[in-house]
Amino acid sequence: MSTATLTSGLVTVGPDTEAAPETRDGVTVAKQEAPMAAATVSRAAAAEAAEPSASFGERCSAFLRVVLPPLLGFAFIIGLWAMVAMKSTDFPGPAKTLDAAITLFSDPFYQNGPNDQGIGWNILSSLKRVAVGFGVAALVGIPMGFIIGRFAFMNSMLEPIISILRPVSPLAWLPIGLMVFKAADPASTWTIFICSIWPMILNTAQGVQRVPQDYLNVARVLNLSEFKIITKILFPSVLPYMLTGIRLSIGTAWLVIVAAEMLTGGVGIGFWVWDEWNNLKVEHIIIAIFVIGIVGLVLEQFLLLIARRFSYGNN
Repeated sequence: MSTATLTSGLVTVGPDTEAAPETRDGVTVAKQEAPMAAATVSRAAAAEAAEPSASFGERCSAFLRVVLPPLLGFAFIIGLWAMVAMKSTDFPGPAKTLDAAITLFSDPFYQNGPNDQGIGWNILSSLKRVAVGFGVAALVGIPMGFIIGRFAFMNSMLEPIISILRPVSPLAWLPIGLMVFKAADPASTWTIFICSIWPMILNTAQGVQRVPQDYLNVARVLNLSEFKIITKILFPSVLPYMLTGIRLSIGTAWLVIVAAEMLTGGVGIGFWVWDEWNNLKVEHIIIAIFVIGIVGLVLEQFLLLIARRFSYGNN
């Protein structure tokens, strides 16, 4: 404990005291300042206690701003759907569709024959066709995009051909695939290939053409080989454009496979939709619409995450 004595109006402080209290007319004022310090501490504690409440309220507000609009949108669609179902005896409502979905997904991988399989097998079959056609399109389209963007002669030679073929509907290529491959499954894969290749070619070529000329000048000064120019300079710069083309291609591929399978038959989500229409199970068609949309959204978001991972803004 510190010791202090009053001597001629001055305060003598012991050696273990950190600071001497102020004296006024021979009387220390430490006791007078104690209530002020206590009030300051109490106000700081009150502010700290109020701060979590304010931040919690802000978090709740931000959460509602993100979640509430989509919920209202879905509620509007479901309400409109219910109103249409009330005025039509053939169109199933949300409750009937939900019951059918529960029954359908209780056993999505059953097999009662080649043309009677669960919705899970049909989705996997469609994804397999998309993966094969999309993969072949990437192996062909991305190198072709590099070639078109890198060499002006190849650009001038292939650009008119691409401009003519790109606007053609993918389903217009389906009869060509049936004629060449003599089977429905490779014809559907061919359709996926032809519709997926154009975004990859165009976006990759655009990325190559936008590489700063200074980079290529430095490569020329260093006498780099074409392989090193592509791998060390072009590829890192073109990667965001290339991933954008891939993301656009996967959305188009998933869109086209449903229509192609409706025409070719077999096992697949498109054929399943058409088969359920022939069986007059409209609620299953509505379920398939939601399933197709969700799977397409998952594929696109997955590729979008990859694109953000390799974006220069996140490095």
